Amino acid sequence: MAAESRLFSRGSWLEASRVSELLRRETVGGILLLVAAAAALVWANSPWATVYRAVSEFTMGPEQVHLRLSVASWAADGLLAIFFFVVGLELKREFVAGDLRDPARAALPIAAAIGGMIVPAALFLGVNIAAGDVENLGGWAVPIATDIAFALAVLAVLSTHLPTALRTFLLTLAVVDDLLAITVIAVFFTDHLALGPLALALIPGGLFAVAVQRGVTRWWVLLPLAVATWALVHASGIHATVAGVLLGFTVPVLGRHAVAERFEHRVRPISAGFAVPVFAFFAAGVTVGGWSGLGHALIHPVTIGVLAGLVIGKPLGVLTTTYLLARFTRAKLDDDLAWRDVFGAALLAGIGFTVSLLIGELAFGYGTVTGADAKIGVLVGSVVSGLLAAGVLVSRNAAYRRLHEREMADADGDGVPDVYDA
Repeated sequence: MAAESRLFSRGSWLEASRVSELLRRETVGGILLLVAAAAALVWANSPWATVYRAVSEFTMGPEQVHLRLSVASWAADGLLAIFFFVVGLELKREFVAGDLRDPARAALPIAAAIGGMIVPAALFLGVNIAAGDVENLGGWAVPIATDIAFALAVLAVLSTHLPTALRTFLLTLAVVDDLLAITVIAVFFTDHLALGPLALALIPGGLFAVAVQRGVTRWWVLLPLAVATWALVHASGIHATVAGVLLGFTVPVLGRHAVAERFEHRVRPISAGFAVPVFAFFAAGVTVGGWSGLGHALIHPVTIGVLAGLVIGKPLGVLTTTYLLARFTRAKLDDDLAWRDVFGAALLAGIGFTVSLLIGELAFGYGTVTGADAKIGVLVGSVVSGLLAAGVLVSRNAAYRRLHEREMADADGDGVPDVYDA
């Protein structure tokens, strides 16, 4: 008889230790992200709000190459490309040497990510169609993304000993989520396509790929090629962050010239410690207009659609997809877990921030009233999802702590916890 399959079963110790280290690094970035967003909200709703707006809208850069952008646009199009370069590295790492290389283990997070994308989008569309605001339907993708840094910052605050399998699932789901989101940005938010610059982007992009495949790691060789690729992709009309993901995909993970891990160690601190917080600072600064303004925004169909998508749609899509996969494959949860644990992780998936704010700007434009409503929906929805997840996960924290102690026990002293020994 075939062995019974298990959902959220324990992976290898090598993969578990890599994920744990990655989560610790992401947590610091998530806390910086929260601080930057809070600072932006305070400034944008202070007596000096006009100064914040003036700084955000200040333009700079060479006009000749279509790079005279506002500071906010430089943060969204430029700095966020660094974040997506790291996403590209992590995606390739997962598909080549991580859990996603195994179709059986990859099926769950991929299916959950797809479910967590379809249901929020459907709820957003349903809310706005029911309200008769069909002009807002272009924002359907705002609530589809999970912000792993923000979600892990919530976990850090909770100090929960979430089981390794669930933490790996949450991270992998968010990575796949990012891939789906960047695909949506490339396909649905490209207003015009200039084939000339796009074709020219293949030259520096190809040279970058050849260089890293041959083991070249000198920054003064790779950085100009990366910047040229980014600038040409930006000029083509495709959102420039796509260039970051594609360049990340070219970096070898295995073999003699495997430098993906080295690049990730170098670039991730720049992404988490500077690029993403700066983007959040300029993207999250929505002027609410006091409690009355907030109340008015919360009843707008766009805000309701985003809120419903994040708070209800995300966890519903992730949990339902996971349950259906268990139901029709006859898989069972790991013995250490309960379905409310999966529900808690699914609620964390409703914390959408970085990519959701970016898609909101692409869908409705920077500084528009509807765009501000979308931002309020993202901010409030992420906070509500975090609080709900906290309520579910904290109630199980004692059980998680016992499980964590058992997982980390190493009676034979070989440096590998006993539960991972063959």
